[in-house]
Amino acid sequence: MNHPEIRGKMTDAGKIDEDAVLRARVLLLGSDRPTRREEVEAYRVLARVSPLTYLPKLAGALILLGYEARAEETKVALHAEAADAVRRLPAGVPARAELMQRALGAYERSLFGAGRRAEGRAVCEELAESGRGGRLPEVRAEEGRHREAAALLGAVAAEAAEVSDWTVYPWAAELSAAGLHEEAVDAFALAVTKGRRKAAEDDTPLAGLVWELVHHAGLLDEAGRPGEAGAARREALELLVRLAADGEPKSWSNILHWWVTLFTLSGRAAEPAASPAAPMPPFGAAGHEWSPDTREAYVAGIPALEAEAAALAGAGDGDHRLPERYAVHRRLTLRRSFATEWHGHRIEEPLRPLFDEGVALARRLAGTRPAALPQALTDRAMFLVAVGRFGEALDDYREAIVTHA
Repeated sequence: MNHPEIRGKMTDAGKIDEDAVLRARVLLLGSDRPTRREEVEAYRVLARVSPLTYLPKLAGALILLGYEARAEETKVALHAEAADAVRRLPAGVPARAELMQRALGAYERSLFGAGRRAEGRAVCEELAESGRGGRLPEVRAEEGRHREAAALLGAVAAEAAEVSDWTVYPWAAELSAAGLHEEAVDAFALAVTKGRRKAAEDDTPLAGLVWELVHHAGLLDEAGRPGEAGAARREALELLVRLAADGEPKSWSNILHWWVTLFTLSGRAAEPAASPAAPMPPFGAAGHEWSPDTREAYVAGIPALEAEAAALAGAGDGDHRLPERYAVHRRLTLRRSFATEWHGHRIEEPLRPLFDEGVALARRLAGTRPAALPQALTDRAMFLVAVGRFGEALDDYREAIVTHA
């Protein structure tokens, strides 16, 4: 049902039109549920009369209306108004801190989505200064400011009673990107230690611990600690033996984001270096923490990689271009894996051929690029763990360990 227009006009004395106030109250108390836009218009009027009561309601409704908007600039305008509504609340209002986090978080994401990165960064900084956290570490990472991002994430970890994996993963990733390899090993060890403890209590998927051990092994290699890297791989292999024999002790859901986060992170070195002028995703952070612009650009690069891979496959120049072909194919596999999981699609059918082709290319490279085969086998093994094919994963990973040695 369409309700009468309820926007108010200021009188000559600077007071709100009382008729508009009455219409707004009737609208909100009526039996017919107003649309979100009508609700916002009503709250705009009533917030002038009772700001402590209606500014929080206005901010909440504006945030939701902004999420529903299709045009990026409309989202920006609505979320900017929501942030302004919260800023107008006195500091002592109980809901202010939580609303500020929601409003500024929505506002900065809208700005990034509209391509207004500098403004989005400024809102991130405002949120961080308010003591409410936010995505400032991820934004720093996207612009190649890895030491700053690592310091911010390390501070979060230091203040936490128990460190979350979703703090550890990006923290270790940023330390590694900054060249602080020993520190990255130590940071990621927190996730592995926690994973071991929780796995012993059947309080986490064994698959998750396998992925963490394999990633930790790679960090240990980067730090020049091959003995410890080998031990981490053998521990992962033992878990795969157990999974192949008995499966997961308990049923788990929604664990694919663990795999895709660590798998995508493993490809960071093959991507262009991030900078303020050419931002890249904050590898190591979960996909929902990426800024909309970097996430969209990462996925939008898939067709170009597909075309490049097809051109290399059809070049007919023999094996001398195999290293280039393998590198392009792996970048494509990484991006397609992220895009498939991010959009909530089933992953096995569309992704399995990519992993199989990666192994086939790596086998052809074994004589000249021996590192390719253990990498491709490990990639496919971890994917097979993600889709619950533990026996096949075990076979691949056994071979990967042998060829890695």
